[in-house]
Amino acid sequence: MIPRQWYYVGFNLVRGIGPARLRMLLGAFGDVEKAWHAPAEALHAVGLDRRTLENFLETRARVDLEKEVRRVTALGAHILTWEDPGYPRLLREIPDAPPVLYVRGELRPEDEWAVAVVGTRKVSTYGQEVTRRLVTDLVRAGVTIVSGLARGVDAVAHQAALDAGGRTIAVQGCGIDRVYPPEHRDLARRIAERGAIVTEYPLGTQPEPGNFPPRNRIISGLSLGVLITEAGQDSGALITADYAAEQGRDVFAVPGSILAAGCRGTNRLIQDGAKLVLEAADILRELNLTMLAERSEARQVLPTTETESVLLSLLSAEPIHIDELTRAAGLPVSQVISTLTMMELKGLVRQVGGMKYVVA
Repeated sequence: MIPRQWYYVGFNLVRGIGPARLRMLLGAFGDVEKAWHAPAEALHAVGLDRRTLENFLETRARVDLEKEVRRVTALGAHILTWEDPGYPRLLREIPDAPPVLYVRGELRPEDEWAVAVVGTRKVSTYGQEVTRRLVTDLVRAGVTIVSGLARGVDAVAHQAALDAGGRTIAVQGCGIDRVYPPEHRDLARRIAERGAIVTEYPLGTQPEPGNFPPRNRIISGLSLGVLITEAGQDSGALITADYAAEQGRDVFAVPGSILAAGCRGTNRLIQDGAKLVLEAADILRELNLTMLAERSEARQVLPTTETESVLLSLLSAEPIHIDELTRAAGLPVSQVISTLTMMELKGLVRQVGGMKYVVA
């Protein structure tokens, strides 16, 4: 029996089938295996245009799914799909979450406490120092750093996270069998050892310019918030900020000289509503990350109880009042309150005011 994961890999190889079209196919045929084996006329009937259908049929006839997956594992990488429990929860929430992630290294539950740090490739001495200082303090507070492995701010952010003994995730705009830019090969190796390299692109995909704007949605999607430490008015980092805003993530920016071209983008972000950052504590407070060590310890030491499972099944991103939650759970209010308190400490839920709770 072929693992369902393989069919996702197959669809990921088809030019013209992205998250939206794959969701359409899953909705039409019920699951990924049936969609993969569907006849051409049925695929056309549910909405695949002629060119995409031709691409799919050619790929389906040509590709050996087992061989493709073995190529990934031979590189020391692994695959996560929408159906895998290890798929990052934060990323799963965005509208266009990638159906397939190729991963070198390891994604961990604590990586949900992540902040993306991005900026200009032509980083100044000021930008380097600001990035190092903020990243170091964020890592010491238990935050995972997400960035794009690019030259400039990205590389400084990854290096600072590693130097501080923390975790960092790099999102690439090419296949997992490539490193771009090539001079970051050693940096990528160390990131994979202490965090993860992630991409949605199949093996062999070159780092073409058109790949990088879409990958920025993954950088922001993996993170609770995005910090831009230095960026000119045309910096690609501003695309990540736009994705973050669309995804409901917080956007942070470091102010710079009004005379420096490399700071025009960050200064404009602040003018447009991004949260001004002078120290890491500004970010930690805004994202409610000031007690990560305690949360991490509680998550490791205290097992999930049946009551926690019940409450989690009733909670979502939509705020629910504790009275309504208590009625739905059919539990004593004292038990619900005490359990929610412990779940907050674990970072599983969050109170949003007025005794209303959401999934953290």
